[in-house]
Amino acid sequence: MIQRQLGNKLLDRLSKFSAVGLLGSRQVGKTTLCRDQLTHFDKEHIYLDLERPSDLIKLEDPESFFEIHSKKLIVLDEIQRKPELFPLLRSVIDENRRKGFKNGQFLLLGSASKDLLRQSSESLAGRITYLELTGLTIKEVYSNIHDQEKLWLRGGFPDSFLAGSDTASLEWRNDLITTYLEKDIPLFGLNAPATTLRRLWTMLAHSQGGLLNSSSLAKSLDLSVPTVKKYIDFLSDMLLVRQLHPWYGNVKKRLVKSPKVFVRDSGIVHSLLNIGDLNHLLGHPVNGASWEGWVIENLLAYTPSNANVSFYRTVDGAELDLFIEKGQRRLAIEIKKSSTPKISKGFHLACEDVSANEKYIVYSGQDTYLVKNNVRVIGVLEMIQELVNTYESA
Repeated sequence: MIQRQLGNKLLDRLSKFSAVGLLGSRQVGKTTLCRDQLTHFDKEHIYLDLERPSDLIKLEDPESFFEIHSKKLIVLDEIQRKPELFPLLRSVIDENRRKGFKNGQFLLLGSASKDLLRQSSESLAGRITYLELTGLTIKEVYSNIHDQEKLWLRGGFPDSFLAGSDTASLEWRNDLITTYLEKDIPLFGLNAPATTLRRLWTMLAHSQGGLLNSSSLAKSLDLSVPTVKKYIDFLSDMLLVRQLHPWYGNVKKRLVKSPKVFVRDSGIVHSLLNIGDLNHLLGHPVNGASWEGWVIENLLAYTPSNANVSFYRTVDGAELDLFIEKGQRRLAIEIKKSSTPKISKGFHLACEDVSANEKYIVYSGQDTYLVKNNVRVIGVLEMIQELVNTYESA
Protein backbone atom coordinates (compact mmCIF):
# COMPACT_ATOMS: atom_id res chain seq x y z
CA MET A 1 0.00 0.00 0.00
CA ILE A 2 1.23 3.50 -0.85
CA GLN A 3 1.70 5.58 2.29
CA ARG A 4 0.05 8.98 1.82
CA GLN A 5 1.81 12.03 3.23
CA LEU A 6 -1.44 13.37 4.71
CA GLY A 7 -2.02 10.38 6.99
CA ASN A 8 -0.40 11.63 10.19
CA LYS A 9 -1.85 15.10 9.75
CA LEU A 10 -5.35 13.60 9.47
CA LEU A 11 -4.97 11.83 12.81
CA ASP A 12 -3.57 14.97 14.40
CA ARG A 13 -6.52 17.08 13.23
CA LEU A 14 -9.03 14.47 14.45
CA SER A 15 -7.46 14.67 17.91
CA LYS A 16 -7.86 18.46 17.99
CA PHE A 17 -11.11 19.30 16.16
CA SER A 18 -14.73 18.23 16.49
CA ALA A 19 -15.05 17.77 12.72
CA VAL A 20 -12.51 17.28 9.95
CA GLY A 21 -13.32 17.71 6.26
CA LEU A 22 -11.12 15.57 4.03
CA LEU A 23 -11.56 16.93 0.52
CA GLY A 24 -10.27 15.68 -2.80
CA SER A 25 -11.43 14.76 -6.27
CA ARG A 26 -13.27 11.49 -6.83
CA GLN A 27 -11.08 8.35 -6.83
CA VAL A 28 -8.08 10.20 -5.41
CA GLY A 29 -7.90 7.86 -2.40
CA LYS A 30 -9.84 9.57 0.39
CA THR A 31 -11.71 6.45 1.51
CA THR A 32 -8.59 4.29 1.41
CA LEU A 33 -6.63 6.83 3.46
CA CYS A 34 -9.48 7.09 5.94
CA ARG A 35 -9.82 3.34 6.45
CA ASP A 36 -6.06 2.90 6.78
CA GLN A 37 -5.47 5.72 9.25
CA LEU A 38 -8.48 5.08 11.47
CA THR A 39 -7.00 1.73 12.50
CA HIS A 40 -4.51 3.90 14.43
CA PHE A 41 -7.09 6.28 15.92
CA ASP A 42 -7.83 5.86 19.61
CA LYS A 43 -11.59 5.94 19.21
CA GLU A 44 -14.12 3.52 17.76
CA HIS A 45 -15.56 4.69 14.45
CA ILE A 46 -18.54 3.97 12.23
CA TYR A 47 -18.39 4.48 8.46
CA LEU A 48 -21.30 5.47 6.19
CA ASP A 49 -21.00 5.72 2.42
CA LEU A 50 -23.74 8.12 1.33
CA GLU A 51 -23.73 6.65 -2.17
CA ARG A 52 -25.00 3.33 -0.77
CA PRO A 53 -28.78 3.04 -0.26
CA SER A 54 -28.26 0.73 2.71
CA ASP A 55 -26.24 3.42 4.51
CA LEU A 56 -28.65 6.19 3.55
CA ILE A 57 -31.47 4.25 5.21
CA LYS A 58 -29.57 4.48 8.49
CA LEU A 59 -29.85 8.26 8.27
CA GLU A 60 -33.62 8.43 7.80
CA ASP A 61 -33.64 9.68 11.41
CA PRO A 62 -30.14 11.19 11.59
CA GLU A 63 -30.62 12.85 14.96
CA SER A 64 -31.35 9.52 16.63
CA PHE A 65 -28.49 7.82 14.75
CA PHE A 66 -25.98 10.43 15.88
CA GLU A 67 -27.27 10.21 19.44
CA ILE A 68 -26.86 6.41 19.55
CA HIS A 69 -23.28 6.70 18.27
CA SER A 70 -22.31 9.89 20.11
CA LYS A 71 -19.20 8.29 21.63
CA LYS A 72 -17.86 7.19 18.25
CA LEU A 73 -16.19 8.95 15.37
CA ILE A 74 -18.79 9.03 12.57
CA VAL A 75 -17.37 9.02 9.04
CA LEU A 76 -19.68 10.37 6.34
CA ASP A 77 -18.29 9.62 2.87
CA GLU A 78 -19.48 11.71 -0.12
CA ILE A 79 -21.07 14.22 2.24
CA GLN A 80 -22.12 16.42 -0.70
CA ARG A 81 -25.01 14.00 -1.27
CA LYS A 82 -26.65 15.04 2.01
CA PRO A 83 -26.07 18.80 2.42
CA GLU A 84 -29.14 19.02 4.63
CA LEU A 85 -27.12 17.29 7.37
CA PHE A 86 -24.85 20.27 7.98
CA PRO A 87 -27.17 22.30 10.22
CA LEU A 88 -27.87 19.18 12.29
CA LEU A 89 -24.15 18.42 12.62
CA ARG A 90 -23.64 21.79 14.24
CA SER A 91 -26.18 21.16 16.97
CA VAL A 92 -24.95 17.59 17.51
CA ILE A 93 -21.34 18.78 17.88
CA ASP A 94 -22.36 21.44 20.40
CA GLU A 95 -24.49 18.99 22.38
CA ASN A 96 -21.69 16.42 22.43
CA ARG A 97 -19.30 19.08 23.68
CA ARG A 98 -21.61 19.76 26.61
CA LYS A 99 -21.49 16.04 27.39
CA GLY A 100 -17.70 16.08 27.33
CA PHE A 101 -17.25 14.51 23.88
CA LYS A 102 -15.13 17.20 22.24
CA ASN A 103 -12.81 16.18 19.44
CA GLY A 104 -12.98 13.53 16.74
CA GLN A 105 -16.77 13.52 16.38
CA PHE A 106 -17.16 13.63 12.59
CA LEU A 107 -14.95 12.96 9.58
CA LEU A 108 -16.57 14.28 6.40
CA LEU A 109 -15.25 13.11 3.03
CA GLY A 110 -16.17 15.25 0.03
CA SER A 111 -15.32 15.32 -3.66
CA ALA A 112 -15.09 19.08 -4.00
CA SER A 113 -13.56 22.19 -2.48
CA LYS A 114 -14.81 23.73 0.75
CA ASP A 115 -16.13 26.66 -1.31
CA LEU A 116 -18.48 24.34 -3.16
CA LEU A 117 -19.37 22.66 0.13
CA ARG A 118 -20.14 26.08 1.58
CA GLN A 119 -22.96 24.67 3.66
CA SER A 120 -20.34 23.18 5.96
CA SER A 121 -18.42 26.44 6.18
CA GLU A 122 -21.58 28.31 7.18
CA SER A 123 -22.99 25.71 9.55
CA LEU A 124 -19.79 24.41 11.13
CA ALA A 125 -17.72 27.59 11.43
CA GLY A 126 -15.28 27.21 14.30
CA ARG A 127 -15.99 23.50 14.55
CA ILE A 128 -14.38 22.10 11.38
CA THR A 129 -10.92 22.05 9.83
CA TYR A 130 -10.16 21.07 6.25
CA LEU A 131 -7.50 18.97 4.60
CA GLU A 132 -7.12 18.39 0.87
CA LEU A 133 -5.90 15.05 -0.41
CA THR A 134 -4.15 15.57 -3.72
CA GLY A 135 -3.23 12.97 -6.27
CA LEU A 136 -0.21 10.79 -5.63
CA THR A 137 3.03 12.74 -5.43
CA ILE A 138 6.49 11.68 -6.52
CA LYS A 139 7.60 11.63 -2.87
CA GLU A 140 4.93 9.02 -2.10
CA VAL A 141 5.75 6.63 -4.95
CA TYR A 142 9.42 7.18 -5.80
CA SER A 143 11.76 4.21 -6.04
CA ASN A 144 13.66 5.22 -9.20
CA ILE A 145 13.60 7.83 -11.96
CA HIS A 146 11.17 5.73 -14.02
CA ASP A 147 8.50 6.31 -11.35
CA GLN A 148 8.77 10.03 -12.07
CA GLU A 149 8.06 9.51 -15.77
CA LYS A 150 5.27 7.04 -15.03
CA LEU A 151 3.56 9.34 -12.54
CA TRP A 152 3.81 12.30 -14.90
CA LEU A 153 2.33 10.30 -17.79
CA ARG A 154 -0.46 8.55 -15.85
CA GLY A 155 -1.24 11.22 -13.28
CA GLY A 156 -1.88 10.96 -9.57
CA PHE A 157 -5.10 8.94 -9.34
CA PRO A 158 -3.99 5.73 -7.59
CA ASP A 159 -5.89 3.35 -9.90
CA SER A 160 -4.43 5.09 -12.93
CA PHE A 161 -0.87 5.01 -11.63
CA LEU A 162 -1.10 1.38 -10.51
CA ALA A 163 -2.79 0.07 -13.68
CA GLY A 164 -1.16 -2.93 -15.34
CA SER A 165 -0.26 -1.03 -18.51
CA ASP A 166 -0.34 2.43 -20.04
CA THR A 167 -3.32 1.33 -22.14
CA ALA A 168 -5.27 0.18 -19.10
CA SER A 169 -4.40 3.41 -17.31
CA LEU A 170 -5.65 5.51 -20.24
CA GLU A 171 -8.91 3.55 -20.39
CA TRP A 172 -9.45 4.06 -16.65
CA ARG A 173 -8.94 7.82 -16.97
CA ASN A 174 -11.27 8.03 -19.95
CA ASP A 175 -13.97 6.33 -17.90
CA LEU A 176 -13.33 8.74 -15.01
CA ILE A 177 -13.73 11.75 -17.31
CA THR A 178 -17.06 10.37 -18.54
CA THR A 179 -18.23 9.78 -14.96
CA TYR A 180 -17.41 13.34 -14.01
CA LEU A 181 -19.19 14.81 -17.03
CA GLU A 182 -22.30 12.66 -16.89
CA LYS A 183 -22.72 12.06 -13.16
CA ASP A 184 -20.64 14.04 -10.68
CA ILE A 185 -20.73 17.55 -12.13
CA PRO A 186 -24.53 17.52 -12.58
CA LEU A 187 -24.85 16.19 -9.02
CA PHE A 188 -23.20 19.35 -7.74
CA GLY A 189 -25.74 21.45 -9.57
CA LEU A 190 -24.02 22.66 -12.74
CA ASN A 191 -26.60 22.55 -15.50
CA ALA A 192 -24.35 22.35 -18.55
CA PRO A 193 -24.23 19.98 -21.53
CA ALA A 194 -21.64 17.26 -21.05
CA THR A 195 -20.38 17.74 -24.61
CA THR A 196 -19.76 21.43 -23.99
CA LEU A 197 -17.91 20.78 -20.75
CA ARG A 198 -15.77 18.12 -22.45
CA ARG A 199 -14.86 20.58 -25.20
CA LEU A 200 -13.96 23.24 -22.63
CA TRP A 201 -11.93 20.79 -20.54
CA THR A 202 -10.09 19.63 -23.67
CA MET A 203 -9.39 23.21 -24.74
CA LEU A 204 -7.92 23.92 -21.31
CA ALA A 205 -5.70 20.85 -21.69
CA HIS A 206 -4.49 22.09 -25.10
CA SER A 207 -3.59 25.44 -23.54
CA GLN A 208 -2.25 23.93 -20.30
CA GLY A 209 -0.63 26.60 -18.14
CA GLY A 210 -1.66 29.41 -20.47
CA LEU A 211 -3.21 32.71 -19.47
CA LEU A 212 -6.99 32.55 -19.20
CA ASN A 213 -8.60 34.08 -22.28
CA SER A 214 -12.30 33.83 -21.53
CA SER A 215 -13.28 35.75 -24.67
CA SER A 216 -11.47 33.33 -26.97
CA LEU A 217 -12.92 30.32 -25.20
CA ALA A 218 -16.41 31.80 -25.27
CA LYS A 219 -16.17 32.44 -29.00
CA SER A 220 -14.98 28.90 -29.71
CA LEU A 221 -17.73 27.37 -27.59
CA ASP A 222 -20.47 29.79 -28.68
CA LEU A 223 -21.04 30.78 -25.06
CA SER A 224 -21.02 34.06 -23.19
CA VAL A 225 -17.89 35.13 -21.32
CA PRO A 226 -19.66 34.98 -17.92
CA THR A 227 -20.79 31.42 -18.67
CA VAL A 228 -17.25 30.33 -19.55
CA LYS A 229 -15.94 31.87 -16.33
CA LYS A 230 -18.71 30.14 -14.38
CA TYR A 231 -17.81 26.76 -15.88
CA ILE A 232 -14.09 27.19 -15.18
CA ASP A 233 -14.77 28.29 -11.62
CA PHE A 234 -16.95 25.20 -11.17
CA LEU A 235 -14.20 22.90 -12.48
CA SER A 236 -11.85 24.62 -10.05
CA ASP A 237 -14.27 23.97 -7.18
CA MET A 238 -14.38 20.32 -8.24
CA LEU A 239 -10.58 20.28 -7.77
CA LEU A 240 -10.12 19.42 -11.45
CA VAL A 241 -8.70 22.76 -12.59
CA ARG A 242 -6.30 25.17 -10.89
CA GLN A 243 -6.37 28.89 -11.50
CA LEU A 244 -2.97 30.22 -10.46
CA HIS A 245 -3.30 33.94 -9.92
CA PRO A 246 -0.59 36.52 -10.67
CA TRP A 247 1.43 38.21 -7.96
CA TYR A 248 0.45 41.78 -7.25
CA GLY A 249 3.01 43.97 -5.56
CA ASN A 250 4.14 47.52 -5.36
CA VAL A 251 6.38 47.44 -8.40
CA LYS A 252 6.33 50.03 -11.15
CA LYS A 253 5.95 47.46 -13.89
CA ARG A 254 3.10 46.51 -16.18
CA LEU A 255 2.03 43.16 -14.77
CA VAL A 256 0.03 40.41 -16.41
CA LYS A 257 -3.33 40.32 -14.62
CA SER A 258 -4.99 37.15 -15.97
CA PRO A 259 -4.63 33.86 -14.08
CA LYS A 260 -2.84 30.87 -15.55
CA VAL A 261 -5.10 27.85 -15.89
CA PHE A 262 -4.00 24.23 -15.42
CA VAL A 263 -5.87 20.96 -15.60
CA ARG A 264 -4.64 19.73 -12.24
CA ASP A 265 -3.98 16.06 -12.98
CA SER A 266 -1.39 15.43 -15.69
CA GLY A 267 -2.97 12.07 -16.52
CA ILE A 268 -6.28 13.78 -17.24
CA VAL A 269 -4.45 16.27 -19.48
CA HIS A 270 -3.00 13.39 -21.47
CA SER A 271 -6.33 11.55 -21.66
CA LEU A 272 -8.14 14.62 -22.95
CA LEU A 273 -5.45 14.95 -25.63
CA ASN A 274 -5.39 11.18 -26.33
CA ILE A 275 -1.74 10.82 -25.32
CA GLY A 276 -1.25 7.19 -24.38
CA ASP A 277 2.46 6.62 -23.82
CA LEU A 278 5.66 8.43 -22.90
CA ASN A 279 7.05 8.58 -26.45
CA HIS A 280 3.88 10.28 -27.66
CA LEU A 281 4.00 12.71 -24.73
CA LEU A 282 7.64 13.65 -25.25
CA GLY A 283 6.91 14.57 -28.86
CA HIS A 284 3.67 16.42 -28.18
CA PRO A 285 3.46 20.25 -28.08
CA VAL A 286 1.94 20.10 -24.56
CA ASN A 287 5.07 18.36 -23.22
CA GLY A 288 6.63 21.35 -21.44
CA ALA A 289 3.37 22.82 -20.15
CA SER A 290 2.22 19.42 -18.89
CA TRP A 291 5.50 19.01 -17.01
CA GLU A 292 5.13 22.48 -15.48
CA GLY A 293 1.62 21.74 -14.24
CA TRP A 294 2.68 18.37 -12.85
CA VAL A 295 5.58 19.90 -10.93
CA ILE A 296 3.39 22.69 -9.54
CA GLU A 297 0.83 20.18 -8.23
CA ASN A 298 3.58 18.13 -6.59
CA LEU A 299 5.10 21.17 -4.90
CA LEU A 300 1.82 22.65 -3.72
CA ALA A 301 0.91 19.34 -2.08
CA TYR A 302 3.68 20.15 0.41
CA THR A 303 3.06 23.88 0.70
CA PRO A 304 0.95 25.12 3.65
CA SER A 305 -2.54 26.24 2.72
CA ASN A 306 -1.90 29.64 4.33
CA ALA A 307 1.10 30.40 2.13
CA ASN A 308 0.66 32.92 -0.67
CA VAL A 309 1.08 31.11 -3.98
CA SER A 310 1.20 32.89 -7.33
CA PHE A 311 3.13 33.36 -10.57
CA TYR A 312 4.82 36.53 -11.78
CA ARG A 313 4.97 37.96 -15.26
CA THR A 314 5.46 41.39 -16.73
CA VAL A 315 4.62 42.47 -20.25
CA ASP A 316 8.37 42.97 -20.75
CA GLY A 317 9.18 39.29 -20.19
CA ALA A 318 10.22 39.00 -16.54
CA GLU A 319 8.65 35.78 -15.30
CA LEU A 320 8.43 33.24 -12.47
CA ASP A 321 6.48 30.02 -12.91
CA LEU A 322 5.78 29.81 -9.17
CA PHE A 323 6.28 32.23 -6.30
CA ILE A 324 5.69 31.07 -2.71
CA GLU A 325 5.56 33.51 0.19
CA LYS A 326 5.24 32.55 3.83
CA GLY A 327 6.75 34.52 6.65
CA GLN A 328 10.17 35.83 5.68
CA ARG A 329 10.72 33.25 2.97
CA ARG A 330 10.09 34.25 -0.64
CA LEU A 331 10.75 31.34 -2.98
CA ALA A 332 11.11 32.04 -6.70
CA ILE A 333 10.76 28.91 -8.81
CA GLU A 334 11.27 28.33 -12.52
CA ILE A 335 10.29 24.94 -13.99
CA LYS A 336 12.16 23.38 -16.90
CA LYS A 337 11.58 20.07 -18.72
CA SER A 338 15.25 19.67 -19.52
CA SER A 339 18.27 17.82 -18.17
CA THR A 340 20.42 20.91 -18.86
CA PRO A 341 18.21 23.89 -17.99
CA LYS A 342 19.16 27.39 -19.06
CA ILE A 343 18.25 30.39 -16.95
CA SER A 344 16.73 33.36 -18.72
CA LYS A 345 17.38 37.01 -18.03
CA GLY A 346 13.67 37.35 -17.30
CA PHE A 347 14.01 35.00 -14.32
CA HIS A 348 16.72 37.14 -12.73
CA LEU A 349 14.72 40.32 -13.35
CA ALA A 350 11.63 38.77 -11.81
CA CYS A 351 13.58 37.68 -8.72
CA GLU A 352 14.70 41.28 -8.24
CA ASP A 353 11.16 42.62 -8.71
CA VAL A 354 9.66 40.39 -6.02
CA SER A 355 12.69 40.49 -3.70
CA ALA A 356 13.06 36.72 -3.72
CA ASN A 357 15.48 35.44 -1.09
CA GLU A 358 15.53 31.85 -2.39
CA LYS A 359 15.83 31.00 -6.09
CA TYR A 360 15.31 27.61 -7.68
CA ILE A 361 15.25 26.02 -11.11
CA VAL A 362 13.28 22.76 -10.82
CA TYR A 363 14.22 20.43 -13.67
CA SER A 364 13.80 16.84 -14.78
CA GLY A 365 17.23 15.69 -13.60
CA GLN A 366 18.36 14.50 -10.20
CA ASP A 367 21.56 16.39 -9.39
CA THR A 368 21.51 19.56 -7.28
CA TYR A 369 23.98 22.37 -7.96
CA LEU A 370 24.40 26.13 -7.73
CA VAL A 371 24.71 28.48 -10.70
CA LYS A 372 25.08 32.25 -11.12
CA ASN A 373 23.42 34.60 -8.61
CA ASN A 374 22.98 31.82 -6.04
CA VAL A 375 20.30 30.02 -8.05
CA ARG A 376 19.91 26.38 -7.09
CA VAL A 377 19.15 23.86 -9.84
CA ILE A 378 17.24 21.02 -8.22
CA GLY A 379 15.14 17.94 -9.04
CA VAL A 380 11.44 17.65 -8.21
CA LEU A 381 11.89 15.20 -5.35
CA GLU A 382 14.66 17.28 -3.83
CA MET A 383 12.57 20.46 -4.14
CA ILE A 384 9.72 18.74 -2.31
CA GLN A 385 12.13 17.83 0.48
CA GLU A 386 13.16 21.48 0.69
CA LEU A 387 9.51 22.40 1.25
CA VAL A 388 9.02 19.60 3.78
CA ASN A 389 12.08 20.74 5.75
CA THR A 390 10.82 24.31 5.67
CA TYR A 391 7.16 23.76 6.48
CA GLU A 392 6.93 20.42 8.28
CA SER A 393 5.86 22.14 11.49
CA ALA A 394 3.18 24.21 9.72
